[in-house]
Amino acid sequence: MFDSEVQRILDFVARGIGVRVVGAPGSGKTTVLRSVMSNLEKAGVSVHLISGLRTHRSIPYAAIKGLGLDLRPGRSGVLDIADVFSSQLAKAGKHLLLVDDLHLVDSESLAVLEAVRRRSDCPMVATAPDTWAFSRGQLAVLNNGREAHLQLDPLHYEQVHFLIAQVLGAPADADTTARILTKSAGNPRLIVRIAETASLSNLLVLKDKQWIMSAGTLWNEHLRGTLEALLAELSADEFTALHIMAILGTARVDVLHKVIQPDALEGLERRGFLSVLADHHNGSIAAISPPVIADYFRGSKNLRDRKLLRSKIAGVLEAPPHQVPEKRTTADSLSRVLSSLRLEKGDDDAITSRQIHEHNADRERIRFERWQDNKSAANASAFLRIYWGAPVDVERATRVCAETSNFDADPRDLLFVAITEAMLAVHTGRGPRAAVDILQKFAGDNPRLRTEVEEAMLFLNASHGRVPPNTGDAEGAFESPKTGMGSSVHGLLELYRFKPVAALEAVDGEGEDDAFPHLRPFVLSFGLFAAGRVEESLVLALDWRAEARRNLDLFGVITSSYVAAHGLLYRGHFEEAEYLMSSVFAMGRPGFVVDSLYDAMLRLAGLRHATTAIAPALSIAAQARTDVADVGPLPGIGKGAYELVAHNNSQPSTFDRKAIKLIRRQLKSGYVLEAMMTALLCTCLCPGRAVLDLLQKILRQSGLTVHDQLVAIASAVVEGDHKLLGILLNHYEPDVDTYQVGMLLRGALKRHVIDGDATAADAMAQASSIFAVRFPSANEQLSYNSFRTTPLTEREIEVAILAGHHTNVDIAEQLGISARTVENHISNALRKSGATSRNSLFMLVGNSLPPR
Repeated sequence: MFDSEVQRILDFVARGIGVRVVGAPGSGKTTVLRSVMSNLEKAGVSVHLISGLRTHRSIPYAAIKGLGLDLRPGRSGVLDIADVFSSQLAKAGKHLLLVDDLHLVDSESLAVLEAVRRRSDCPMVATAPDTWAFSRGQLAVLNNGREAHLQLDPLHYEQVHFLIAQVLGAPADADTTARILTKSAGNPRLIVRIAETASLSNLLVLKDKQWIMSAGTLWNEHLRGTLEALLAELSADEFTALHIMAILGTARVDVLHKVIQPDALEGLERRGFLSVLADHHNGSIAAISPPVIADYFRGSKNLRDRKLLRSKIAGVLEAPPHQVPEKRTTADSLSRVLSSLRLEKGDDDAITSRQIHEHNADRERIRFERWQDNKSAANASAFLRIYWGAPVDVERATRVCAETSNFDADPRDLLFVAITEAMLAVHTGRGPRAAVDILQKFAGDNPRLRTEVEEAMLFLNASHGRVPPNTGDAEGAFESPKTGMGSSVHGLLELYRFKPVAALEAVDGEGEDDAFPHLRPFVLSFGLFAAGRVEESLVLALDWRAEARRNLDLFGVITSSYVAAHGLLYRGHFEEAEYLMSSVFAMGRPGFVVDSLYDAMLRLAGLRHATTAIAPALSIAAQARTDVADVGPLPGIGKGAYELVAHNNSQPSTFDRKAIKLIRRQLKSGYVLEAMMTALLCTCLCPGRAVLDLLQKILRQSGLTVHDQLVAIASAVVEGDHKLLGILLNHYEPDVDTYQVGMLLRGALKRHVIDGDATAADAMAQASSIFAVRFPSANEQLSYNSFRTTPLTEREIEVAILAGHHTNVDIAEQLGISARTVENHISNALRKSGATSRNSLFMLVGNSLPPR
């Protein structure tokens, strides 16, 4: 879970630099420290551990005496103990000082540490809360010598998914993972305790090898001790403030100030128990963090029944306005939106998720009550629109569709209710045929809406079956190509057919009367991506996503995130893509219109695991639904491409055969964009002539020339024309496919090694290395996984990665093993992988590019 953090600390310590590790209580600080200690002790380093304890911080010398120093009788003053400790640190060999929970170390021990640090250059690694206000004595110990700072941030969705599986022995489904993340706010200790106690209380049950929730809550009495320990440092005013907030729920800051003292609110925010966010009305709202604290107050009868406290805050609640102005601007700066996304990573996904769900729950309740009072089409349309993003109450949605009155209704409201009923039929497993029957009946009852209904049926048939030939698509439906649902549907179909220019032309307009929410901006942003204008697509999608988050618009967040994820992955921005998709997964499985995009992102996230040298035992893609077709209208919606890459492919020829079969099925269904993306991915992962021919044919028929350089290089690679390849790479100009070219060269190297062509492998290793030096990137590259049948061990891969740029002696010193052991690991790796040199072994195995 904390491998990268531990490695960073080890790197700093190796250079004689101390590290301050900070994070919230339960964030894993002690776990990281113990791992560092274990690694260094194995390498022969003498580690001196001092632990601060809450019950001992008022006992003089309690922490320092825990070292077991050999003190002379009567020599137990600060400087006396410092002399003994300093002499230990001066002994031969490497030493490291570890201080866990520095803020709990007693004052006398701090004085000894300050004296020791002044006399010794031994680095120190210390842990402390990230919000702690350090005393002068604590700062005197910390600020001695060089020091790095390491922040342990809350875990994101994918990390939570793996941690739950590790704790419970099997993965949880998407909704359970999202609920645990939301309740814990990504805190590792709380994640573990919530999962363990929920399983103990039978709130989680194992079904089909996945943990699922058996009730609507995860709170149980076994969590009480964990929460009491978490809140132990609070003052009485701060504890009462949390109780008030638990009663109020997410509330505006100005409302809280009426019933809570400002000092108490500031104290909670400083300790990390209060998250203040900007709401969609340009104000500020506050919520308890982690949210399980609110469950603690609501789940305890003694705390829940404090009637005087409830009477004190009676009448304070005020309902915020629900009108959200529609306003969106598109910026043209990729660096700005990427910077904003990276800054957002420091925010609390759990709080944002809870805020959106609470907003949707309130709207659902209010609008359903309004529909019950007046079952008009307008009220039904307003209510059902929520389910296009939020989780669906099937029984309630079915009832609204069946009982809504058509009297004096706006045609657009009637149309929206009918389309939603059709979507609901697909969602509940009745299939596209039942959905079309519903729309045909509606068209018969409402002939004036026949054109719009035909457009909706065209959308359903194309999205769940096959795209019709491009013969005009019922040309009468597009009397005004700039407005109406017809233009959006037309644009989407052109996107399916991989005609991005035609798709962009179809949606060029405001589309204020669109019946499908967000379809126009989706076609516009994904059309830009399909046309090779990836940067423009990213800017538009990320700006759209930021606005949707501000407006608490789950539908907009998911659709924009799907587009942005493709752009980020295509450019190799894996860290940003993983965070973005993780923030979507944290919201749980969405409504019936965008659930396919949610599953598509699960498969996209799983692709990276499927292409690493050591495939993990558990992939996040396992949470995606499996009862779907192999092909789909957009990349990732069908499961075929993911399963092609993820399944064992020990021989490139087998991979080629499966890829060709899948791509032809995609083309037969009319999903040309999906076929192009599959062919491009397969060509870069494991370049072969047959797949490349299909890719060239698709690109030629689309009229798109943006990928010409990549295709030319791929042709030289599969033909084995190394002279032409060298010329093309020397004259290569950076374009949208720079990352893909690097992946292509790496994939060709692996294919040659597997095929046993040593000469071609060495030539490709050299070309790949030169290209990587010329176009350096901080991003690792996806690669064809060829180690499923004859796997290298983790140590062999670790040595192989270092072998490209280090001697055996350097590797031995860095890993704490002998040079002879390094030689054995390299020999074994060469034998197993088929590589013929250290450099080709590095290029074959390593996911890191050569240093700049």
